[in-house]
Amino acid sequence: MASRLTVSIGQCSRKGHKGVNQDFYGACRPQGSELETKGIAVALADGIGSSDVSQVASQAAVTGFFEDYYATPEAWSVSNAAQRVIAATNSWLHAQTRRSQYRYDMDRGYVCTLSALVLKGTSAHLFHVGDSRIYRLQGSTLEQLTEDHRIRVSPEESHLARAMGGDERVEIDYQRVRIEPGDVFVLTTDGVHEFLRPAAMARMIAGGGGDLDGVARQIVDQAYDEGSDDNLTVQVVRIDSVPEQAQPAEAVQNLIGLPFPPVLDPPVIFEGYRLQRQLHASARSHVYLAVEERTGERVALKTLATEMRDDPGQVERFLMEEWIAQRINHAHVAGARAPQQERHYLYTVMEFIEGRTLAQWMTDNPQPTLEAVRDIVEQVARGLQAFHRLEMVHRDLRPANVMIDQEGTAKLIDFGSTRVPGVLEMVPVVVDEGPLGTAAYSAPEYFLEGEGTMRSDIYSLGVITYQMLTGQLPYGTEVAKARSRSAMHRLRYQSVRLYNPELPVWLDGVLRKALHPDPYRRYEALSEFTFNLRHPGREAYSQAPLPLVERDPVRFWQGMSLVLASAVVALLVLLFV
Repeated sequence: MASRLTVSIGQCSRKGHKGVNQDFYGACRPQGSELETKGIAVALADGIGSSDVSQVASQAAVTGFFEDYYATPEAWSVSNAAQRVIAATNSWLHAQTRRSQYRYDMDRGYVCTLSALVLKGTSAHLFHVGDSRIYRLQGSTLEQLTEDHRIRVSPEESHLARAMGGDERVEIDYQRVRIEPGDVFVLTTDGVHEFLRPAAMARMIAGGGGDLDGVARQIVDQAYDEGSDDNLTVQVVRIDSVPEQAQPAEAVQNLIGLPFPPVLDPPVIFEGYRLQRQLHASARSHVYLAVEERTGERVALKTLATEMRDDPGQVERFLMEEWIAQRINHAHVAGARAPQQERHYLYTVMEFIEGRTLAQWMTDNPQPTLEAVRDIVEQVARGLQAFHRLEMVHRDLRPANVMIDQEGTAKLIDFGSTRVPGVLEMVPVVVDEGPLGTAAYSAPEYFLEGEGTMRSDIYSLGVITYQMLTGQLPYGTEVAKARSRSAMHRLRYQSVRLYNPELPVWLDGVLRKALHPDPYRRYEALSEFTFNLRHPGREAYSQAPLPLVERDPVRFWQGMSLVLASAVVALLVLLFV
């Protein structure tokens, strides 16, 4: 095994008996950091014979997939990035047909199939629309991994049930499979697999040695000889090596090997920075106010606490904070500052925010107005939205991790617990440990499944909003104790008006929804929550209690069992009396 993913690829495509080759195919093997963050992509598309322009659609589907997929944010998961790109290409193809002379006959328009394979870390991600296929060879068996989206009317007649460009929206089949060295993936169009059995292809691959281009040509030639009357395209992808162990992003890898800095006692000159004073110290890190000597800019220089230096997971989380900050440029998120010279020690440099934490602001403002709370919550929500657009979950939103500067601007800080799907797919270096944040602000699902979503961040923002208005936590310390679903449903929301009777009645409805123990009963988006804080909907005025099945499922089903048992007894009495 190797430290990087390596593959060998063989490809062949011919027009066969047709006048034009309507198939299109390609592969992209990036170098450097893109190999880890985006992976290796292989794709083919097959135009339909009834269309004179489907070869244009095939080329657009494949080239568009490569160009757009590698342009998506590094933080996105493969699934999210690829499906968004395919959906956008589908919409474009459909629009081209609607603007052409084929708008009343879609089968003659810009329509094709698409099968794509993305290899990243130790996984293969498969995306599929239509009746081209993806197989996997393990041992001597060639297994079909995709499903043909074709409806057969009779042995002689069939048509595609799903295709790129066939409709305004497209349903994309997706699956993820683990890969190992020696695995072989085969992508084919129907001009090949309709005339050649999988066992025959498997034998050719086994006997082809290392010449995968030769194997692809042999498969195409054999399908042609077997009577194929269609275009023929084959791609053969062999996994040569996969990462031996989990690898972080390359930018992080380059820093992990650096030595830890010596004890820093301001004022001191360190790596081109003039450290003036310590801003913060915790069990995880130490933060210093520093001035960059070349530019005079004030920055926050951060080092890892001595107690954490022997933990590889803590080291990577520490460095990932800077990696994340470099990819988010937002007014309500603390930014990273690139060092002006080569680093010789392990540390990070972030934007210095002159002000106070939201925790201190709450101490200084024990009875804020609803408008003041709205203003801060809306700013924090905009910062969180910047994370969510990149598919990141902050996971440690709390008053101590929000700074309020001297102009009243709120900014998110401390991204050491942030979940980044695109990085985790490289093979998770840091085990996703569930609630890495503060228990009082962590959503209940962290203590059940151990994994949160963007709705978990909405919950945390709801807790902060409630605390700003009342000085209390909505469920006290009970959330961390709720280790079962029945315990979670027993959590009781306390009205904000118990602590501040001057607050509007409807506010409870808004907060109750944001703080619902069940994530699927919360707001779907931060924008809904902040909008309702100013414009409450009708449901905000509803004070109807939760049904028993939600408040206490165990009691509900015990009651149902008692009712059913009574009914059975009554029936038995009627039968035998």
